Amino acid sequence: MPKITVLPHPDVCPNGSVIDDAPVGESICRVLLNHHIELEHACELSCACTTCHVLVREGFGSLAEATDSEEDLLDRAWGLSTTSRLACQAKVAKADLVIEIPRYTINHAKENH
Repeated sequence: MPKITVLPHPDVCPNGSVIDDAPVGESICRVLLNHHIELEHACELSCACTTCHVLVREGFGSLAEATDSEEDLLDRAWGLSTTSRLACQAKVAKADLVIEIPRYTINHAKENH
């Protein structure tokens, strides 16, 4: 199984994380959530917002191309880059991935816990 390395993020994953058993075909968001990395996902993984926006620093080329719907949403994401993806839509392929979670999202309905 491929490995996902999550770079440190001050709020979501302060020390970073390495997931050694990411199932091929599973969304990046679901894998992170299953490993207790609480990536925002305001639309419950339905490709209706940008809160699960991630930057794929390594392994981007292994991912299937983004759909037009995903691309349209990404245009509204904070910190957009050429390797941006919505984690709810990007499915793990056979290559290892290095993921950076952007510092901010545009989630206006975020709840504080």
